[in-house]
Amino acid sequence: MKKLASLLIAACLVSLFAGCASGPEYATVANSIPPLAPNAGRIYMYRTTTLGAALKPDININGNVVGTSKAEGFFFVDEPPGNYTIQDSTEVTRTLSLTLEKGQTRYVRFGVSMGFFAGHVYPELVENSVGEQEITSCKYTGVPLAGASSTGGN
Repeated sequence: MKKLASLLIAACLVSLFAGCASGPEYATVANSIPPLAPNAGRIYMYRTTTLGAALKPDININGNVVGTSKAEGFFFVDEPPGNYTIQDSTEVTRTLSLTLEKGQTRYVRFGVSMGFFAGHVYPELVENSVGEQEITSCKYTGVPLAGASSTGGN
């Protein structure tokens, strides 16, 4: 019985960490992130928690998939100024609307809450000072960056 309990605990730990982001840490890629183009804004999307690590919903901006929300992972997209709808879907669909201005950087944190049958991942716009701090604990899951270590990815 004790052996069975140990195996169950090990299986739970493996499944927990299997959903976590793999990739270079923020500090490793920070200097490789390209400067923002003059006529664009940047949206960082990230998830700091391991809660619901198995949940990895696609992230859509205005209906187009731009990445995946992974536990402890981040990525960014550069877009022209305008209004944007950021959406993910697990058991339910969650939506966030924001306006992006030229030269502006926005941070969208994805949180996890418990649902009836499964967890829900939801987008939340955070202040830049909060996003800048929280993203440092995440691993890059976006497209490979020139000059950055490419261990892992989307």
